[in-house]
Amino acid sequence: MSDNPLPPILQFGTSRFLQAHVDLFVSQALERGTALGRIAVVQSTDSPASTARTAALASGTAYRVLVQGIDNGQVIEQNHWASAISHALHATEQWPALRRGFVEQVKVVISNTGDRGYQLDPRDTPALLDALAPAPVSFPAKLLVLLHDRWQQNAHASLSLFPCELVARNGDVLRDLLAGLARKWALGDGFEAWLTQHCRWANSLVDRIVSQALEPVGAVAEPYALWAIERQDGLTLPCTHEAIVLTDDLDQFERLKLFTLNLGHSYLAERWLADARPEHETVYQAMHSPALRGDLERLWANEVLPVFAALGQLDAAQRYVDSVRERFANPFLQHRLADIAANHNDKKQRRLLPLVELAEQIVPGLEQPMLRAALNSQR
Repeated sequence: MSDNPLPPILQFGTSRFLQAHVDLFVSQALERGTALGRIAVVQSTDSPASTARTAALASGTAYRVLVQGIDNGQVIEQNHWASAISHALHATEQWPALRRGFVEQVKVVISNTGDRGYQLDPRDTPALLDALAPAPVSFPAKLLVLLHDRWQQNAHASLSLFPCELVARNGDVLRDLLAGLARKWALGDGFEAWLTQHCRWANSLVDRIVSQALEPVGAVAEPYALWAIERQDGLTLPCTHEAIVLTDDLDQFERLKLFTLNLGHSYLAERWLADARPEHETVYQAMHSPALRGDLERLWANEVLPVFAALGQLDAAQRYVDSVRERFANPFLQHRLADIAANHNDKKQRRLLPLVELAEQIVPGLEQPMLRAALNSQR
């Protein structure tokens, strides 16, 4: 890798979401001279779809992001060409090169590894720290090996990590997960202190509907885009961009998205499953079903917004629901309910249950029959 060094940003995940969100932001920032540098993408699973994307991204050729939708009542249709990705590696096949490059060049790590990306694997053991060992199976173990290499060989260099998985306080969660794995592997107090105190783990929230992949790489996305990042000292951003917001109150951003947009998606998916609705139905089509649209509106009005009112955030929540309604009714996005319904029961536990539990604490008399019925069903 010394003759073709890694860029300063390392990204775990090849998804269409990242292509149309973080990767596009960095590409646009590079054009303005406000990015840290280019991106190396790491394929951390062995799925054929990821392998095909990795092969296409490895060429370094710019790919298209088609932005289509309604923004404040105006029709938006724009083609963007993203060129921030300079490397694409398969972790299993190029692990030694990735380990060397991570020690030497990387300043920022970004991840978006899917709904089960933080799951550990019993096949991952401390033996994988050996220089000749193959790549670990799980993403957390891969990252732990890379961080241990960094601690041993380049501990003074700064490193900021930006998990983008849809997990509340995702930076704290991933940090604590790796610290626990480090203790299990008996890697020592010195490494754990470096891991938790020297490295900067950013809590952040990503928000953009990316409904469709373009082949071989690229995506169709809505105009709305947000990357809200909790402010902390010593954090190195991958770039500056109008869609990136540094905030001292990330919890408010997380609640708004989780309990209106994500909850709304999962409710529509619940109804799609329960009512055996058309196989290829999209969010847009569901929003044009009067009965289903009416139920979603009642859910927001009667079971969601009263919780925000109790928090003193009703005005902000109503504005966000208005924007979500416009986004769901975007005629350009082919956002299939079948895709949203993947891992549906797990998603309900993350998106619906916390709101019910919060309501029990701050609005104890609030009835939430629609949410409770959805939680009690197994699809």
